[in-house]
Amino acid sequence: MKKIGILFTLVVLSVFFTNCSNKSDEYIDPRGTDYAGSESCIQCHQVQYNMALQSSHFKATAPAISENVLGDFDKGDHTFIYDKNTKLVMEKRNDSLYQVLYKNGKEVEAHRFEIVFGAKHAQTSVYWRNNNTYELPVSYYNSIHNWATSPGFPADKPYFDRMVVKDCYACHASNASSRSVNQNSEERNFMSMDVEDIIDKKTIVYGIDCERCHGPAKKHVEFHLKNPNVKVANSITSIKNLNRQQKLDACALCHAGNDGMKLKSRFEFKPGDNLSEFYRETRSINDTTNFDVHGNQFRLMAQSKCFINSEKMDCITCHNPHENASKNMASYSKICMTCHKGLKHNQQTLKIMPEKLLADNCVECHMPKKASGAIKFQLSNSKQLSEYILRTHKIGIYPANKK
Repeated sequence: MKKIGILFTLVVLSVFFTNCSNKSDEYIDPRGTDYAGSESCIQCHQVQYNMALQSSHFKATAPAISENVLGDFDKGDHTFIYDKNTKLVMEKRNDSLYQVLYKNGKEVEAHRFEIVFGAKHAQTSVYWRNNNTYELPVSYYNSIHNWATSPGFPADKPYFDRMVVKDCYACHASNASSRSVNQNSEERNFMSMDVEDIIDKKTIVYGIDCERCHGPAKKHVEFHLKNPNVKVANSITSIKNLNRQQKLDACALCHAGNDGMKLKSRFEFKPGDNLSEFYRETRSINDTTNFDVHGNQFRLMAQSKCFINSEKMDCITCHNPHENASKNMASYSKICMTCHKGLKHNQQTLKIMPEKLLADNCVECHMPKKASGAIKFQLSNSKQLSEYILRTHKIGIYPANKK
């Protein structure tokens, strides 16, 4: 009887461990069979995964279910007035959320929130039509805790025909293509998938997931499940092992604007690749070009003397890519002081703010918040343009804060 009990226990355990280790085997990723899916990372990297799950990277796109959509649909102001006869109302209908257009009190058209883009500063949404996504005309802005026109949309008439192309997904999702990669083939033609005019819903991998930054992880997961005592990462890209330019390119893929000449789809980029093989710059970062604060973090940083004079400075000098930028300004000042130790402000500056406060907040003066020239928005029933404010990554001495 005792032997039967032991045998039963062994069978149960074997089933348990088989199910655990085969989790990634059951998953089919639209990018191909060498991908394991981010959930496979939880087994060994739970702290990093939980942290990343709450980050703006992970939330760059998401299905438009209620818990992912910003703005209150139950109370408060969720109506956008175009004129006395035309309004757009954010409405909850059963389990779905809609932007509903009314003219003279009658419903004209309604479009469902299908996918949301962004979460930290603002959030815009898209709906599906004929195998493509189209941006909804009103977005939610955290700076005003309210709805306003989506970037570039008019405030005097509703507009539902702006297509959100695949290249937009290239920095807001980990995959989006017109068809699934052939699961039985090593060959992938991402570029042809990128330029075709339709998007297959099943190919979307929402947000910037683990494998977008660390590369395909199937072999990595299989190896470490079979060899749990091996602590050196196998068959995966560790960012810390990349050289400086490779680290910069991995971030610049999406944080250096998108006005260059595209050579390959960004979805094809793997950490360690050379960005120049994907985009050809049309403007030199070394000239006096005024790059917009939106989406140009790398190019602005690259114009900074701090970056130019350093052999080591890169994006992760200041940022942990698994989490959002810290709101603790003093933490950045400590990084600044590793190079600027003992630096004194002049008397004119000290009249504005005490030395101690200045020392704990380098960023406020040397990386001030600026208005984006690319993004502006209008509030309901208003002709005034509101500014979209972001912190510049061009480190410098600015006239208003000159020392």
